[in-house]
Order: sequence, then C-alpha cells, then structure tokens
Amino acid sequence: MEETRKIQELHEQNKHFLCIPRRPRWDKRTSPEMLNQAERDSFLEWRRRLARLEEEQKLILTPFERNLDFWRQLWRVLERSDIVVQIVDARNPLLFRCRDLECYAKEISPEKENLLLLNKADLLSEEQRCAWARFFQDEGVRVVFWSALEEARRLAEDSSQGSEAAQEPGLDEDHSSEEEMQTSSRHVERGPGALSWPPGNKERGSSEEEDSDVYEDCAEEEEEEEDAWLTCSEDEESRAPVGSVGQSRTDSPQSQRAAGPPQGQPLRNSSRLVQREELLEILRTVHSGRKVREGEVTVGLVGYPNVGKSSTINTILGKKKVSVSATPGHTKHFQTLYVDPALCLCDCPGLVMPSFVSTKAEMICSGILPIDQMRDHVPPVSLVCQRIPRPVLEATYGINIIRPREDEPPDRPPTSEELLTAYGYMRGFMTDHGQPDQPRSARYVLKDYVSGKLLYCHPPPGTDPQDFQLRHERCPLQSKAGQGEAGGLPGRSPRAKQIENVVDSAFFHQENVRALTRGSQCLMGNRAGGPSSATGAEDARGKPWKKHGNRNKKEKIRRITKHLEA
Repeated sequence: MEETRKIQELHEQNKHFLCIPRRPRWDKRTSPEMLNQAERDSFLEWRRRLARLEEEQKLILTPFERNLDFWRQLWRVLERSDIVVQIVDARNPLLFRCRDLECYAKEISPEKENLLLLNKADLLSEEQRCAWARFFQDEGVRVVFWSALEEARRLAEDSSQGSEAAQEPGLDEDHSSEEEMQTSSRHVERGPGALSWPPGNKERGSSEEEDSDVYEDCAEEEEEEEDAWLTCSEDEESRAPVGSVGQSRTDSPQSQRAAGPPQGQPLRNSSRLVQREELLEILRTVHSGRKVREGEVTVGLVGYPNVGKSSTINTILGKKKVSVSATPGHTKHFQTLYVDPALCLCDCPGLVMPSFVSTKAEMICSGILPIDQMRDHVPPVSLVCQRIPRPVLEATYGINIIRPREDEPPDRPPTSEELLTAYGYMRGFMTDHGQPDQPRSARYVLKDYVSGKLLYCHPPPGTDPQDFQLRHERCPLQSKAGQGEAGGLPGRSPRAKQIENVVDSAFFHQENVRALTRGSQCLMGNRAGGPSSATGAEDARGKPWKKHGNRNKKEKIRRITKHLEA
C-alpha cells in the first residue's frame, strides 16, 4: 500500500507532462515539404520528452501511439470539428478520458465545444450513472450517457415490429403516426437523410442520400479541400458569426438539459440513457458559436481504440456505414459522413493517449490492447479474479473453483490457475499432455470481461469500489462456511470431487502403508474379508516376505492412483 501511494503521488506531480503532440503552426504560404518536416521535428521532440520522463522519474507509461500518421488524422479531425466528442467506456471513464485533448481543442479555437459521451452506459445501473453524473458536474464537464449496441438493438426491434404491423390486413398507414415506435421505425426505413431535414431542402436532401456512401479520405482530398476547410491559424477571425440550420431545434427538453444551460447558469448533467433522436438534438444544439463551415455543424468523434466510435456512427445513421471490429485499432483513416445537410459526423481512428498505468494487465482488461496478441495471461486473469467475486464466476460459467486450503484465508479470491483449470475442464480445452489449456481459457475469460459478461464498474474518486458494485451485492450465490462440495450452487450435482486439503488427505489415506509387526499383515484401508485377508494364515505367519495377496501387480499406475485425482 505504501508503494502504491508513492506511485500515485508521482503520477499527480508529473501529470502535466502527459500532453498529446501539437501540430505546428502553418498558413497558406507554408509548403507541404516544410509542413511535413515541421510535424516530424515537433513529434520527435514530444517523444523525447516522454522518454526522459520515464528514465528520470522511473514511471511506467502506457504503450501510446508512436505512429505520426495516426496523430495527423487526429489533428485534421480537431481542425474540422465544431464539437469534439470524446467517446469513453462508461465502466472506467477516467482511464479513457484525455484532459489535454480538451485543452488542445480550445487552443485551436475557443469556439469549439467539448462533450464527453459515455458509451456502454447500459452496463451501469441508475445509481451508478447518477454518481458519475454528479462527479462530472462538479468537474464542469458536459456528459451524455449512451449505448450504441443497445440503441441499435432497440431500433432493429422497432423496425421489425413496424414491418409486421404494416403487413397486417386492413392497416391504414395514415394512423400509424400515433405510435412512437412505428414513427422511429419509419425513420430507419427512410434512411438517415430523412431524420430532421428542414422544410425547403428536399432537393438537397435527395442528392445527399445518393452521395451519403461516399466519405472523404484525408490523403486524397486534403489538397482539394484546403481552401474550403478552415484551420486553427487562418480565416477564423475573418469570418462573421453564422447561425446553423440546426440551432433552431430546441424543442426537446432532454436535449436542452444534456446540451448544457444558458450562459450564467450552472452545468447540470442528466443520468438518463439517451436515444438516437435525443443524441442528434444534443449534437445540433450544443454548439452556439460560429461554425467552421457555414450552415453546417461538424462533430468529431475521437477517443481510445475499441470504445465504440464507429458503432456510434452506424447507430446514428441507422445502417452500417463504417466497418467495425472487436479488435482495437480497426479504423485506419478518418471518414466524414452526413446525417443531414446541417450535421456531419467525422470518425477518427482510435489513438492510445500517453498516461500513467501500473501494469499492462489493466490495459488488456480495458480492451485497449488486443487480447489475442498478449504473451502473458496470468496478470490480466489475476486482475479479473480480484475484481469479480468467486460466486459470480461460478454462477456465470457453471463451474466449481477449488476452495482455499485450511492454512489460507477462507475469503481469498481464486488464483488465475484455479479459475482457468476449472474453466478448461468444463469447456474441454485440453493440451496434448492431458492438462487444461490455460492460455486458451484465458482468452475466453478476458473477452467476456471486456464485453461486459463479467461486469466490473469503476467508481468515481472517493467512492468505495466494493460498495459501488451493486450487481455483486445482489448476487444470491454467496459461499457459506460448512457447505458441501457444491458450495453455494444448489440444485446441481458437483462435477468434480473437491479436496479441501490435498496434502493431508493424501497422507492419511494411503492404502499401501503396512504395519511393521510379525505375524499377519494389516493394510490400512482394506476391509475385513477382502482379497488380502483371504490368504491363508499359515502362509502369512510362516513366510511374511511372500506377497500372496498382491494379485494386481500388473495394474496400471494411473488406475492405482485414481483416488488421488481431484
């Protein structure tokens, strides 16, 4: 504990060094060769500062992104965006949030707005979301709770219900607008361009529907768009404030609460899980200053890998426009897609920001590093065993984890070997030598942890982690002292024999121990009248060295020692 406290103090003292690289200043007179060389020099100096920090302070940094091309993608997204939406995992928002990214957006232009989108918020309970909403409200950060997969599932169910209702005989489509579910399903069927176009823009909307599949690649269109897009160093001061088409949409009370209060009023965050229409209203109304492009709000989605940036875009558009994958770092280039003529979404590749971390196991469990590429499975699985209680692991997988020995604390968490051995036996993951395949089992367990099947939510600072896990407290399967082999799993016969103390049981139940006495030989564990006692008494007394009762001398060793197996 003392060492951990010292490490945390060093993290607080040196956190101002954890900054993201800045793009050098440039204007129209800067040639591409000069800008390229300036970017390389600035990026090299940034990496040298981080290397000196690791060497001098003996601190461990996360394996941050060292490819300059990915940082160039981030620079262009920030310059093009009016709203910088930082998508984070709701289970651990502070790990995925980059404070310096918010500062850099304000350095580019004070007109830019920052928004924290907590994805996968459906894994949190209402009490947990309220705790995080109060924390960020005290920090002065605007947050929105959102779940891309849950919203996509809801939209798919609504569209299927709407299609089934439309196939019923005698159904009038004019009366279907009375139901909200069918209304939302028609939005999905009509496409993303029909969500909220203003009147009088139907012709423009039809052309946008045809061209919505075409996205802008930074490498191909940077020179063509150079005059059209504004940057941090030019044309911003010469532009007059221009109102946005979507600024008049302020009818939704949910969007007004989440978008932030007017000037002079304190910020209030809502813990409510928003839907797609509400999120679109928030994105249209949160920015009230002048835009980078006239009459258009550009929303840049940035963040760590595998936090759901591409999934959020697909859910907002109502169809698969961006390729998604469970492997972190699937998106390689930023893409721009139009929801309507007044709202543009810009998907940025996932970047691992430099931050302090104790071990790499935390990054693997958080989904930042690929699970299939890990080399040592013991640290991350041990971290899972420390966070997920034993009854939850047993109830989730239907396994019986071996109990602690008599000389160990009865409430200690299971080790990684105990969990993976029980899981491997249950799934049949065995090696060529007949042992459980622990690396293979570890990949399955860690993927379940990242996906939320094994749920652990980090609390805000100042909250007890054990009290914050409401789902673990409500689990009825708690281990009780004095229970049988089945533990806290009633109604299911044990799959394997559990031995509380293997050493003592093996020592006191040896069947081949002979008493050193003259006369008849006595075998521990043999019943009276068995094969050994059926030998003649005269042969035993006259020739004690003869082994007349050893009839199974050619028995296989694994059958003789079968009783020792757990």
